[in-house]
Amino acid sequence: MNDTTLNYYDANAENFIKGTISVDFSATQDKFLSLLSGKKILDFGCGSGRDTKYFLEKGYEVTAIDGSLELCKAASLYTGIEVKHMLFQELNENKSYDGIWACSSILHLPKSELKEVLLKMSEALVQDGIIYTSFKYGIFEGERNGRYFTNFTLETFESFIKDIRELAIKEHWITGDVRPGREDEKWLNLILQKTSF
Repeated sequence: MNDTTLNYYDANAENFIKGTISVDFSATQDKFLSLLSGKKILDFGCGSGRDTKYFLEKGYEVTAIDGSLELCKAASLYTGIEVKHMLFQELNENKSYDGIWACSSILHLPKSELKEVLLKMSEALVQDGIIYTSFKYGIFEGERNGRYFTNFTLETFESFIKDIRELAIKEHWITGDVRPGREDEKWLNLILQKTSF
């Protein structure tokens, strides 16, 4: 993730948290949880800590990371666990998690870095482990409003991961943005599964 994006979140942490922390995301959270074979979750770019707190309250073991130091501080207070200050590229684990939750997070990586991070995510999952991730729907890639975004349609994402044989698309769906006033923004939601090949 580039410095501009991280600087944006550090500078705007309070407003970002206000806009996301109370959003009801339970339908997607519960879908993800229903697919897990165990209790260990990595919240990969946890932002406000909203989803980490939800998973903890459901009895899951959660490791949460974020690249923004200010968001780490706020999410640690909110969730009651220490959120690790870490970049996506620094993930280096093997078969540690049943699921990785990457909600509106890895979309800040350019495609040139995203493939390597997806491979690291696959490596960090147990066999048949699950990833939930989401991207803004479209074909834009670049900086917008102080942050870097990589957007995907289903077709462009399928093409992008076709040579990542370790991951298969298990489910996909399109949603509107759940934040007030942003309903016209579309999101591509993806459930990926680690496969043996």
